Amino acid sequence: MPQLPGTDLTVSDLCLGGNVFGWTADEPTSFALLDRFLDAVPSTQSPFVDTAEMYGDGVSETILGNWMAERGMRDRMVVATKASPGEKEHPLSAPEIRAAAERSLRNLQVDTIDLYYAHYDDETTPLEETLTAFDELVQAGKIRYAAASNYSAKRLTEALDTARQLGVTGYVALQPHYNLMEREAYEGELAGVVVDRGLGSMPYFGLARGFLTGKYRAGETIDSPRAKGAAKYVGEKGDRVLSALAEVAEAHSVTGAAVALRWLADQPAVTAPIASGRSVEQLADLLPMLDLVLTDEERQRLTDASA
Repeated sequence: MPQLPGTDLTVSDLCLGGNVFGWTADEPTSFALLDRFLDAVPSTQSPFVDTAEMYGDGVSETILGNWMAERGMRDRMVVATKASPGEKEHPLSAPEIRAAAERSLRNLQVDTIDLYYAHYDDETTPLEETLTAFDELVQAGKIRYAAASNYSAKRLTEALDTARQLGVTGYVALQPHYNLMEREAYEGELAGVVVDRGLGSMPYFGLARGFLTGKYRAGETIDSPRAKGAAKYVGEKGDRVLSALAEVAEAHSVTGAAVALRWLADQPAVTAPIASGRSVEQLADLLPMLDLVLTDEERQRLTDASA
């Protein structure tokens, strides 16, 4: 039962990525995805959904808000969204953060956002201003917790230290790029900061832009908007990882995608990896990770294959 460190948020082992809502999944399909996810999450956990201001210029948030309102599910969910850069000159300035939060609250049809991220670092705005703005939103009851996405170890450390010095709300979590094919950037300094400071971690691209589903292989053409991004992983290392995933998946009668997400969820300080599907069938392939238990040997087999 994952607990986001430093918070009272008990979330699902998988965080459903809302990036597809209104993009590769229209509203009816998005509703079906959310229904299927809700059904799969144990009643002891809160279904965890991640979106952002910039996903479809608010369309993703709006679809999620419509679904929660129609199903009467707001109180059951943990909702994360982000203050995104877009075309803003100073995206993490106090006025921009306030305006972005108000837009997201309206789109989501909620009074409070559970987890509100700085989507990308903004070195044009003093950290003091950014963190004070987030703190004001917490004090006003408009967000419960603040978090960071795509921050370097140095800037994340500076932000945490600045919040402590100011006596304001600090970031409780990080959203990094991390998966079996992309380990180096996170497992170095960033993971150290996350562990040392007691943060949660919600990795995005948990399936390496879909590569870890196993459908992207040399010489094959796949009709998907992610195909180009996934293609960069085709090669010797990719083959090793897919082979290891297939072996472990067969032993558990699940998909390689479910195994890849379970490996990620089992890593130190990872609270819940983020992944999405553009159809209920794609999502169904991921959901077995929720109750999948890997042995130490299986985890090591995957770790070694991805080294």
